Amino acid sequence: MTTLEPGSVPRLRRGVRLSYDQTRETHVLLFPEGVLVPNPTAAAVLSLCDGVEDVAGIASALRERYTGVREEEILDVLSRLGERRIVEWT
Repeated sequence: MTTLEPGSVPRLRRGVRLSYDQTRETHVLLFPEGVLVPNPTAAAVLSLCDGVEDVAGIASALRERYTGVREEEILDVLSRLGERRIVEWT
């Protein structure tokens, strides 16, 4: 397993797509094994997982919108999503 740190760069795995469901007014994560409805925090993190921005940059971007954003929490969310094969690291 990859050691995750603020310099790690996440991206959605091939075949995974985050979209917004207008009917349910929530984000949905579509992937080959199924569908996941992420909570708003996870959706905000996933929307910034572009394979270019590192975790520190994602945290910085989220701090512009929300208070109390910590890199450790972002790493925790991404680690759990990595275990589900939704996120990978470049």
